[in-house]
Amino acid sequence: MTRYALRAASVAAALGLWQLLTSLNIDLWLRFSQFPTVADVARTFADRLAGDDYWTDLTDSLTRILTGFLLAAIVGIATGVLVARSRLAEDLLGPILEVVRPIPAIALVPVAILLFPSNEQGIVFITFTAAFFPVMVSTRHAVRALAPGWEEAVRTMGGGRWRILGSVVLPGALPGIFGGLSVGLGVSWICVISAEMISGQYGVGYRTWQDYTVIDYPGVFVGMVTIGVLGWATSTAVELLGRRLTRWLPRTSYVPSGRPRTPRPEPIAPGPTAPEPTYPAPAAPAAVPTGTDPEEARDEHLV
Repeated sequence: MTRYALRAASVAAALGLWQLLTSLNIDLWLRFSQFPTVADVARTFADRLAGDDYWTDLTDSLTRILTGFLLAAIVGIATGVLVARSRLAEDLLGPILEVVRPIPAIALVPVAILLFPSNEQGIVFITFTAAFFPVMVSTRHAVRALAPGWEEAVRTMGGGRWRILGSVVLPGALPGIFGGLSVGLGVSWICVISAEMISGQYGVGYRTWQDYTVIDYPGVFVGMVTIGVLGWATSTAVELLGRRLTRWLPRTSYVPSGRPRTPRPEPIAPGPTAPEPTYPAPAAPAAVPTGTDPEEARDEHLV
């Protein structure tokens, strides 16, 4: 409860500072006088919630992001496993993927406009491309980092290729896969909003850009807040799903002070003192006969 209270207090402090700087028209290099106040954004937000256009935009953006992200998750995981497990697939697909991967997904908007018959399909393609590469790369690295002993153990017990894939490869790579899914979802939101601003009809990004063109700055901030809340909600859902599917992993307990807790040793009850062990006295070395060379005596002893 203390942690939740601290989080709520931090958000309230940020909103209070925003309201203070904008209501007093503070201009200290940063021009807060141009910003709408928190009260203005709240009033605009309430008006949007009462209308139908806001919910239509919300539904369209969620449909696009979920469609593109789910396709990217399926294809990205399959491609990552294939490239990591097959040298032939790595030789055939690796060069193409590495050449296309550095290209920003938003730069593919002209390609999407030329390829697809509708803007809706093009936006889904942009969202898919944005999420595909983080998922594919994280899956590939996670599969390659698996300990070979696990696979050898299943193989010695008679397991085939599909058994190894379902019992070793996918469960062992799940932590890395969900890391890529979380990153890919965040990039997808960035690209889908940008694609809606460029070529979309309806959607949160489209509405935010329209508010900017008509100089409705409170409406712009309503769109920004909506995007932030949607991104946080979807990322939290992916994280919770990942924790649910990887319950077998050891969890590190969080300590607020940053130092690991060490259990105190329990006091030992006083008892009778054990007697000290006694050992037999060492035998005296054998005397060397007079007139015998010490080296000869040592040789006779060894014999």
